[in-house]
Amino acid sequence: MLSVKQELLAALSAGLEHIAPGSGDKAAFESPKVAAHGDLATTVAMQLAKPLKQNPRQLAENLRDTLLKTEQFQRWVTAVEIAGPGFINIRLHPAAKQQVVREVLETKERYGFAPPTGEQVLVEFVSANPTGPLHVGHGRQAALGDAICNLYATQGWKVHREFYYNDAGVQIETLAKSTQLRAKGFKPGDDCWPIDPENPASKAFYNGDYIQDIANDFLAKKTVKADDREFTANGDVEDYDNIRQFAVAYLRNEQDKDLQAFQLKFDQYYLESSLYSSGRVKATVDRLVAAGKTYEQDGALWL
Repeated sequence: MLSVKQELLAALSAGLEHIAPGSGDKAAFESPKVAAHGDLATTVAMQLAKPLKQNPRQLAENLRDTLLKTEQFQRWVTAVEIAGPGFINIRLHPAAKQQVVREVLETKERYGFAPPTGEQVLVEFVSANPTGPLHVGHGRQAALGDAICNLYATQGWKVHREFYYNDAGVQIETLAKSTQLRAKGFKPGDDCWPIDPENPASKAFYNGDYIQDIANDFLAKKTVKADDREFTANGDVEDYDNIRQFAVAYLRNEQDKDLQAFQLKFDQYYLESSLYSSGRVKATVDRLVAAGKTYEQDGALWL
């Protein structure tokens, strides 16, 4: 059916070019709202009537006569009918509908695939922060993103799958400090456990049990591996940088296991930290400052 529809679409495009040169790109089919009206329909005659200054029904009749002379319509179509002000309804031969069975049997798992288009698309999905385990919401985005990638790939697009994660900034500092306190033997609720001074009812640090798991493995000097990194803890509770790197690697490892169980693969893990280490953030800020688009106030740089 797909190949039949493509053949008929090509014939419609050629027919439009014959009647109105330059209009072949207007060729399109839609499914009739009422099944009794046929299998395919096109409103192109009504779309072209005004710019061509012709009666839409007469234009539809001219197009029908042209289409019925083509090899494709003679082979696959039993009737082409004009309705209303210029609707063209097409009834397919039973063999045209049965053709889809042959296509499926011949192409098997490649049924419905389109040839390469030369187009590229980057799909960034899941992109969970490396500060905690994946949750159901991440699972939903994993399924949605993977489906989008697969769909584009079947239609001839070159798909680049990207996982972007924020491995820099305040949240990573919070993760490291929370892990350090747990490694020192403190826990949420202790007097030393930090809270947000502007909102005492909320905890400023991460309180989940998984933080204790990270701290325990850090003290045990374990090595963790992820898709993009490997790190060994030194067990020194005063080595803040070592704790930070281990905590991020630990959670990346946990996320990788879930993604692998979900049978997800990414072409690239893009790190927020790379924007700083490569100097891109500084270069951008410097350009904004040089262009006079910033000002300093309250100890901060504002745009």
